[in-house]
Amino acid sequence: MIINNNCIKVGNKAPHFSATAVHDQEFKKIELSDYIGQYVILLFYPLDFTFVCPTEITAFNDRYQEIKELNTEILGISVDSEYCHLAWIQMDREVGGVGDLNYPLVSDLNKHLSSSYNVLTEEGKSLRGLFIIDKEGIIQHSLVNNLDFGRSVQETIRVLQAIQYVQNHPDEVCPANWQPGESTIINNPIKSKDYFRSI
Repeated sequence: MIINNNCIKVGNKAPHFSATAVHDQEFKKIELSDYIGQYVILLFYPLDFTFVCPTEITAFNDRYQEIKELNTEILGISVDSEYCHLAWIQMDREVGGVGDLNYPLVSDLNKHLSSSYNVLTEEGKSLRGLFIIDKEGIIQHSLVNNLDFGRSVQETIRVLQAIQYVQNHPDEVCPANWQPGESTIINNPIKSKDYFRSI
């Protein structure tokens, strides 16, 4: 059950926030507005020191360079304190930690972020919410999983690439399962038939 009834809509401005994060073993104040001009993946997850969460955090970290090359930053967010985040990244993966990360883990101890993005449960944890925000601060994609199953890094990258493609080619749209280099559809009733004749 979700506490907040706010509706986070794709196409709307992403709710702004300022919070403390852990990055490079240091505490840093970050704001969402720091990333205007870049794409941002907001990666909400339930809690540090759990079971599915480290698999997601490290899976995104393992693809970080590829994501960074797409002019995109990742921000991991949970309701843990910055001290808890620091302890978690100082633990090796082999024992359930995440090790050093290339991207910040944001503390949402007061639960304002999870609430404003409508992923806070009645138990006070964050659902597995994923939001892709574009260079102008607009939400282009949202996905929310329940607590017990993780998300696909590959699909996140694919969606990110599709978002960037259509923003750079406003007369085209991407069909189902589109991958970079594959055919797109001209956003026109007549010209679109070229795509449908080809499949």
